[in-house]
Amino acid sequence: MTQEKNQIAGMPDVQSSADSRQIAINKVGIKSIRHPIVVADKAVGVQHTIANFNMYVGLPHNFKGTHMSRFVDILNTQSREISVENFPVMLQDMVRRLEAETGHIEMSFPYFINKSAPISGVESLMDYDVTLIGDINAKDIRVSLKVVIPVTSLCPCSKEISERGAHNQRSHVTVTVTAKEYIWIEEVVALVEKEASCEVYGLLKRPDEKFVTERAYDNPKFVEDMVRDVAARLNEDKRIEAYCVESENFESIHNHSAYAMIEWKRPA
Repeated sequence: MTQEKNQIAGMPDVQSSADSRQIAINKVGIKSIRHPIVVADKAVGVQHTIANFNMYVGLPHNFKGTHMSRFVDILNTQSREISVENFPVMLQDMVRRLEAETGHIEMSFPYFINKSAPISGVESLMDYDVTLIGDINAKDIRVSLKVVIPVTSLCPCSKEISERGAHNQRSHVTVTVTAKEYIWIEEVVALVEKEASCEVYGLLKRPDEKFVTERAYDNPKFVEDMVRDVAARLNEDKRIEAYCVESENFESIHNHSAYAMIEWKRPA
């Protein structure tokens, strides 16, 4: 073992050599590495899932390269209970291990919530795309939670001008929040689903299908209505420091999507 260490110690470390081009790199690291994690689940305590990681650090102009293997080592030495609470620890460990001043981690994973159909009560799992986004600059750490929530939207204009029915479609509402206190994924999902024309479910019986169809018809919303109503709810939550709300309606009568976005930061 000692002989092996001596051999490694004698090998040239090219990435640590100096670079003469005088150009710093904003982000360098690894993308799309999957790793098992455990996420806090409001209903049952924890949820096991697989996350896709992007991990970067800033590279000063005088360094030729970074140590790519250290990113993988950081994942494998971390506790698998990676969440909003210990995410900052991973950021701090990353910049320390890679001798960097700035760092960025994105952790994306599917998150499942058990839902009951509105009339029959039949249960099924709904999946939501979730991303934790972390940035560190010196001692300043910022973590955001991003959730993509599929919902139903029904066009108010179509309902107003049509004698029979109105066109509706599935929409994706994406909420990215930065908060000073812990916010559950389930809280973000519930907030958005309440503001949609209707929420969607993994499994519905015929009485449920009747309910969700009529619910959407009685609650028409433009894409602009969707983002404004969600934003208004987020404004009321004193834990939230900043957010971005996006809505994309996959139009059922057009070959394009309708889109709207609101960004907001709480005044100092």
